[in-house]
Amino acid sequence: MKRSVVIGGGEIKDYERVKSYIEDNDYIICADGGYDHAAKMGLDADILIGDFDSISKVPDDIKKVQYPVRKDLTDSHIALEYAKDSDEILLFGFTGDRYDHSLTNLLLLISYPNAVIIDDNNEIRLLRNELKIQGSIGQTVSIIPVNGDLEGVKTTGLEYPLNGETLYFSDSRGVSNVMTQNECQIYSEKGIALVIKVEKV
Repeated sequence: MKRSVVIGGGEIKDYERVKSYIEDNDYIICADGGYDHAAKMGLDADILIGDFDSISKVPDDIKKVQYPVRKDLTDSHIALEYAKDSDEILLFGFTGDRYDHSLTNLLLLISYPNAVIIDDNNEIRLLRNELKIQGSIGQTVSIIPVNGDLEGVKTTGLEYPLNGETLYFSDSRGVSNVMTQNECQIYSEKGIALVIKVEKV
């Protein structure tokens, strides 16, 4: 299985959490300033992608693909596109205090359903039809519809079960459910949603 790790320039405080996910055979892609995060973690990046306007120093010893500052896509989006043929994509540094970037990155999961955004306290995945979440009893899981209502929702392994019900777009009903097993399953007949597992509340 081919797995890629994309490190963006967003907020990462818990470097040990990031390193706990990374395996020896992962292909590591840094999006511009994400290279600074990788360097602080002692990770060997396989490629650096972006316009290089937010990196502290451009390294000489790794492969680089440089884009102009004036372009239609963000560095994070370009790096994610580079990883699209991977079986699984882990995204770090994709959230932070730039809400415009954070929201855009969250919505990119619609186009890259094999990706997961991981930050200091959350794992964020896209639900389309079926999703299994591994975790621990007591962890919070939220189901947030995007692009319309989420219909025919069924869940197992959650404290507040759903049995063929509808979660309405822009409504908060799906927020803060709780895992009752180490795995929960979520199904839907129509619609898509972001599923957020919270590390600690």
